[in-house]
Amino acid sequence: MRIGILVFDDVEVLDACGPFEVFSVANRVALAAGGAAPFEVLLIADGPPGLVRARGGLPIQVGIGIGEAPALDLLVVPGGVTDAVEADAEVVGWVAERALVTPYVASVCTGAFVLAQAGVLTDQRVTTHWDDLAALRDRWPDLDVVEDVRWVHASSAVRSGGDVYTSAGISAGIDLALHLVEVLVDRDTALSTARLMDYAWLE
Repeated sequence: MRIGILVFDDVEVLDACGPFEVFSVANRVALAAGGAAPFEVLLIADGPPGLVRARGGLPIQVGIGIGEAPALDLLVVPGGVTDAVEADAEVVGWVAERALVTPYVASVCTGAFVLAQAGVLTDQRVTTHWDDLAALRDRWPDLDVVEDVRWVHASSAVRSGGDVYTSAGISAGIDLALHLVEVLVDRDTALSTARLMDYAWLE
């Protein structure tokens, strides 16, 4: 299964790298158990390949841009400072187009704003970082924005598969990614991944 994580300048580090670590460790768990690695995990730049500077200045060298990204089984849109991404018609259009044909779509934190801007989130139950809940409600009043949850699974009328996930802020993306390991592989792999990460999974 091919997982693509969109990255851009001022992406929140853990929003992107937390899920990356979960899927990477899940591969190690599967290999250690004598099986095959279930995931190919790709970072995809919001423009051409090159250097992305995450929030706080962390440099991330990304080898794939949206122009050459392959077909995906799961698209993850992290958050951070998403104003420029939301205003970029090319990126928003790419997210909207990919959401139509990608079986699973997920956001972490303020990545929900990008999915809403792309029309992936319209009127379903969603969540985001606690500090951005009011802004999400104000900008997209048809959304059912909920709080005090780690992640939400809802359907999307614009997507053939319908599976769209949103998570709360930053570290909640790890909890969602572990759940997605359970969905895409099995629960034992998800539990073993959390244990190997020494992470207290909040389901």
